[in-house]
Amino acid sequence: MRILGIDPGTSLIGYGVVDVDGKNYKAVDFGDLKTGVNIRNADRVKTVYDFFDKLIKKYKPDKLALESLFFFKNAKTVIKVSEIRGVLMLTAAKNGIEIAEFTPLQVKQAVASYGRAEKIQVQNMVKLILNLKTVPKPDDAADALAIAICCANSVVY
Repeated sequence: MRILGIDPGTSLIGYGVVDVDGKNYKAVDFGDLKTGVNIRNADRVKTVYDFFDKLIKKYKPDKLALESLFFFKNAKTVIKVSEIRGVLMLTAAKNGIEIAEFTPLQVKQAVASYGRAEKIQVQNMVKLILNLKTVPKPDDAADALAIAICCANSVVY
């Protein structure tokens, strides 16, 4: 099974592609999409759609795993991230890919066995689970890989 994990944001969106074979996990690709800080979301959505449409066509994932929104201090931020999540969901739907959503608590629990784990603990576990030489960078890519791992741990074979 191949899973595309995405850590949604506005100006920076992390992604990670993970292959899963039983209990074996392999990072295929990871990175981020930078869209710029001072861009209107209305102008950003096409870039996000085009990037992830190409990524999906390239890697042909079986599932797309997204971090769900649960709390934001800034209402403007939550609306903008929600709009980007909508574009990501549309991209997956148009490509016939099943979507799974996970809270940050679920991701931490699945990867670090502790729902309140610190970011560095999760990143180190991602490194160990995927047998990487270093902690994935940027942080958003490591988060996306963690989301994909969480999805893999939640799939019934």
